[in-house]
Amino acid sequence: MPNGDLSEELYKLLNGRNLETKQHEAMMLMTVTEEGWPHTAMISVGEIVALDSRCVRLAIWPGTTTARNMIRSEKATLAFVYAGAAHYIKLSLKLLPVLPDAEHPRERFEAEIISVRSDIAQYADITTGMQIELKDGESVLRRWHETLAELLL
Repeated sequence: MPNGDLSEELYKLLNGRNLETKQHEAMMLMTVTEEGWPHTAMISVGEIVALDSRCVRLAIWPGTTTARNMIRSEKATLAFVYAGAAHYIKLSLKLLPVLPDAEHPRERFEAEIISVRSDIAQYADITTGMQIELKDGESVLRRWHETLAELLL
């Protein structure tokens, strides 16, 4: 049954800590275009941080279709597989002010978690979802740490 709270397990995934151990986790961020078409983008653990079990912040590349959709509709959904379940998180978004001296300029959003639904198949184990392999792990992890620090401002 959907509810508006991240489980302890999902909070730990999105809390912005221990990025090195989570660097392979990726999520689909779904929005809707002006024409009413679904639009899907990928987001990493270095671009989202849970403030608590009901609120997350996201850093989105400026000028992208995803950013424009999020600004216009103030809604998005995260979808990902983690710890043997498919998770769907509906978000109500608020655009945050621009950080003029940001090391990594992004559109920043604060999101109230409207619902969290976790789906487990009775007949099969969900073993993987989207996973990524960083090409330059050291510099990407440094950028992620800096990006999350700016999201918390």
